[in-house]
Amino acid sequence: MDWDNLRYFLELARSGTLMSAARRLEVDHTTVARRIQSLEKEVGAPLFSREAGGHRLTEAGRRLQPQVEAMESAFQAVESTAPASQEGLSGLVRIGATEGFGTVVLAPQLALFAAQHPKLTIDLLAMPRLVHLSRREADIVISLERPARGPVVVTKLTDYTLRLYASKQYLAAHKPIKTREDLRGHTFISYVDDLLFSKELQYLDELHRPDAFALRSTSVLAQHSAVVAGAGIAVLPAFVADGDKGLRTVLPAQANFTRTFWMSMPAETKHLARMQTVWEFLRETAAAQRQLLLPDSAVGTK
Repeated sequence: MDWDNLRYFLELARSGTLMSAARRLEVDHTTVARRIQSLEKEVGAPLFSREAGGHRLTEAGRRLQPQVEAMESAFQAVESTAPASQEGLSGLVRIGATEGFGTVVLAPQLALFAAQHPKLTIDLLAMPRLVHLSRREADIVISLERPARGPVVVTKLTDYTLRLYASKQYLAAHKPIKTREDLRGHTFISYVDDLLFSKELQYLDELHRPDAFALRSTSVLAQHSAVVAGAGIAVLPAFVADGDKGLRTVLPAQANFTRTFWMSMPAETKHLARMQTVWEFLRETAAAQRQLLLPDSAVGTK
């Protein structure tokens, strides 16, 4: 039985769609379909039922999957001890992260990391939505909420601070803000409520129910740009906004929030050298950027 066919079977079983499996395997989706058809001829039974939302394992496919996973584990164990594996990291590692953290904190560091490992390809999905580990959209996911279930390895990556910010020109043109009550009548910038991908983004519910919004966006970087332009007040991550000299913190003693980034990866891939190295690098990056992520809470307005 052709191992490559089994490998394609396993990826389709995990991802659920031809397109996702093809992306992970770095081939065209027609190649995945052809490999599956060839395997089904070998075993003499359909392994997937084709549905509108993708491919679902049949009973024969469910019986086959654990056997193929055992073969995969044995193959990877042999591969990790082979001399070629000592020549340097290679392959693909796809990292999913929130837009702001991925863009501001991870991207510069991952670029340097990738330069040190020319045979390794790093995909960074820095997106204003949840990247799903269960759908195989990424190999490592950094999220705002701890995965509740599934065969995954999870660690707390870091806490980070958020504050209320406004531009100097906005503050000069509006009434002073010394207490939470003073927020009444001010214009805010925030997320689109019905498109929030995590309950952890509901900061304003803890602070003040705005009377008006100048702009709502799914993008925290768009919100930051709007605040810089003087359009209103917003809760922003300190690692995004603290370096902007045109912004000031508002109610620094009262409007401080802390959230947590969780990092997870499938348990089945934790032994791979490239996964272990990238995982550890991300932990080290978060630790090295602690002052950016968690600036001293005692710091007042800039």
